[in-house]
Amino acid sequence: MLFTEFRFVGFFATIFLVHWLLPWNRARKLWLLAASYAFYGAWNWRFLSLIVASTIIDYLVGRGLERTSETSRRRALLVVSLLGNLGILGFFKYYNFFAVSAAEFTSWLGLGLPLQALEIVLPLGISFYTFQTLSYSIDVYRGRLVPTKSLPDFALFVAFFPQLVAGPIVRAIDFLPQLANPGRLSDIGLRVPLVRFLLGYIKKACIADHIAAAIDPVFADPAAFDGMTLWLASLLYSLQIYCDFSGYSDMAIATAALLGYHLPENFGFPYLATTVQEYWRRWHITLTTWFRDYLYIPMGGNRLGPARLAINLCTVFLLCGLWHGAAWTFVVWGIYHGLFLTIERFARADRLPRALGHVYVLLVVSCGFVIFRSTSLPAAGIFLSGLLPGASTGTLTIWPGWWGMVAGFGFAHAALSRWPLDSPVARAPGWIFAAAYGVAVAVVLPWAANEYEPFIYFQF
Repeated sequence: MLFTEFRFVGFFATIFLVHWLLPWNRARKLWLLAASYAFYGAWNWRFLSLIVASTIIDYLVGRGLERTSETSRRRALLVVSLLGNLGILGFFKYYNFFAVSAAEFTSWLGLGLPLQALEIVLPLGISFYTFQTLSYSIDVYRGRLVPTKSLPDFALFVAFFPQLVAGPIVRAIDFLPQLANPGRLSDIGLRVPLVRFLLGYIKKACIADHIAAAIDPVFADPAAFDGMTLWLASLLYSLQIYCDFSGYSDMAIATAALLGYHLPENFGFPYLATTVQEYWRRWHITLTTWFRDYLYIPMGGNRLGPARLAINLCTVFLLCGLWHGAAWTFVVWGIYHGLFLTIERFARADRLPRALGHVYVLLVVSCGFVIFRSTSLPAAGIFLSGLLPGASTGTLTIWPGWWGMVAGFGFAHAALSRWPLDSPVARAPGWIFAAAYGVAVAVVLPWAANEYEPFIYFQF
């Protein structure tokens, strides 16, 4: 079930009404847990067992950590959490990648390791909820979080449906305390979440899905298109993936807010960044901060000298690439960003004039997304080589009016960063808001794509 489908409106309306009609906080939480399992089960009910398994593993690990202060036992419990969660994630997401890669490599060596790919279906959202449950165990182990005694509360933290399948990645230290407060409908403010949900819908259904239809043929056969079209397609994909993913985050945050819960921001106008380092502080914020807090800093961060800094950055972003998908394109994309982040630490890209910094980031990010989007490294090489002046021999083009979309998005991106809609939306008289919202919905719906497209990050 997609946020952009009309059936979701009926589903959420039912959840919303029952949630706020229930007078007891415990009943509300159990209702939301049941709704979350139903939401996920609508995709594939069999994979609910994996969510339940992760929930039970980390709940028991948390309780075990609470009962012991012995260092060796605490470490053993943490290892149980790491092996349990990463073992499930590794099998479903990475077994085929490593098995096929190892078989090809040993075949090249003449050894012929007998490893074959299996017919494995990737469970929806497994990377997201795995990182959520891991953060709980690690925070309890570090003493930053008191483990919850309520299994239903912990289960709701893991399975909360607004962000279950594509984030933001929520940490227990932020979410579990919210479950103790029943909240009131009169306290949440309906207007801002409703507007944010509509903006997310526009990003996904009216922008990202239309761009996908235009540029999919270009990425399928980049050699057939001329150089200007390849440049346009690379910029459009950067726009598509942002509108697709931030659109989901907007709708998730809005949906949670309508139920009285706060989710962390996941995007901060990333294309206004002037360095790649700043870009990663604005893009998929909950993932980058997760890697920073649970991997980069424990590895030593930038405290152990320039060589170790470079190793740490490239290692973290290699794993960040693998988190996105089990393919060499994601590995190279991750290392690519790790290298630029390393270079920036020594070359001081922040000294560039602001306008030049924007162009620099857009070029780096867009070329990186070509690798990210391509079906293979050779295909990425063909696409990237076609961006060079006079290199492309293709003749096909796409509608040049898409350049206007890129320019219009840039203007809107900058304008919304300076003039957020929250304040005028909250201050407007009720009848004006209702009328304006109704008109906006009526105008937006005809522009939505004809077919419902899955969100890009569902595959991760």
